[in-house]
Amino acid sequence: MQQTARCSKRPLGIYLHIPFCIRKCLYCDFLSAPGDEQTKIEYVEALLHEIRAQAPLYDGHEVKTVFFGGGTPSLLSGEQIRRIMDCLHTVFSFSAEEGGAEVTMEANPGTLTPEKLADYRRAGINRLSIGLQSASDEELKALGRIHTWKDFLCSYELARKEGFANINIDLMSALPGQTPGGWMETLEKTVRLKPEHISAYSLIIEEGTPFYEMYGEAAAPRGCKALPTEEEDRLMYGQTKVFLAEAGYGRYEISNYSLPGFACRHNISYWERTDYAGFGLGAASLYGKERFANTADRKKYQENSTRPELIREKEPTLTTEDEMAEFMFLGLRMIRGIAKADFSDAFGCPIEEIYGNVLEKYEAMGLLREENGRIFLSREGIHVSNSVMSEFLL
Repeated sequence: MQQTARCSKRPLGIYLHIPFCIRKCLYCDFLSAPGDEQTKIEYVEALLHEIRAQAPLYDGHEVKTVFFGGGTPSLLSGEQIRRIMDCLHTVFSFSAEEGGAEVTMEANPGTLTPEKLADYRRAGINRLSIGLQSASDEELKALGRIHTWKDFLCSYELARKEGFANINIDLMSALPGQTPGGWMETLEKTVRLKPEHISAYSLIIEEGTPFYEMYGEAAAPRGCKALPTEEEDRLMYGQTKVFLAEAGYGRYEISNYSLPGFACRHNISYWERTDYAGFGLGAASLYGKERFANTADRKKYQENSTRPELIREKEPTLTTEDEMAEFMFLGLRMIRGIAKADFSDAFGCPIEEIYGNVLEKYEAMGLLREENGRIFLSREGIHVSNSVMSEFLL
């Protein structure tokens, strides 16, 4: 009977936002800022209050994944991470499957120590995501990163010594002054370390960042390196797929690659639209057809963390059309695409009834393919994925 009850629970992902960083990077538009030790203490207390207050909503769920994002979560002490994990285990039901829940923490080079890493492992962190971005110190400096390649190597080796056997390395291409040859050097150095997972994204210039002021509407200002051309960006993207495949890394999502068995379960849950609970400043949640996000005002958040209704900004309930669109553009991010049968099961009608014209258009253009009842982006379609996916918005 207990096993039956456990299996009947809906899967849940938990995201915890840690909004602290040592210094804001030039390209970063995430909700983060430097914070002193007292600020971190007060924030963690508010986070614990919110978790306890909101947990009853998820009584019918079982936690499959946890993700500490930021900011730089590794700026928190081992004791602070332990308290958060203890709180989660107290108020949530965690997966009892073999291997248990996947628990990821983002970390930046230079913020990790042997003591911290040992504490994180004891707290239940079993996956690290380390932000390298580039193996070139010159490129890192252009990004406004505070670490060097040597700093990254030190952090990576410490994590391995402390027993972390599931590590992701974040990389970024199309950086100022970067060439396809320089990008290949970063890939080669990364693969030699044999991480279990590699995330490889192209730089996006976001409004509100220093990079937008530098590159958003004009050529690089005097004294700044130019961004690679669109042709060079595409070449780097192609290099990534071929080189990582040859090294044994399978691409399971547009920008994510892993060794067999190490795809990020938390990210997959987003793309498959599993319920997720977001805790912390600005964190977003999905509960069935309901979406809501916490305030980005830290003072308001900390003063009202025991009353989620005062810090949550609710979005309109998702319509069936909204859900269909999300099913398509999130599912198509994954290399395996979406199953036509899953669409029919979810919405009670064949996919062609809703999206027949769009599917025919992009299959004729060679940007979408269909095999064995699944629809997915072709190699050419991946290069223009944003424009293809936008057509599924009803």
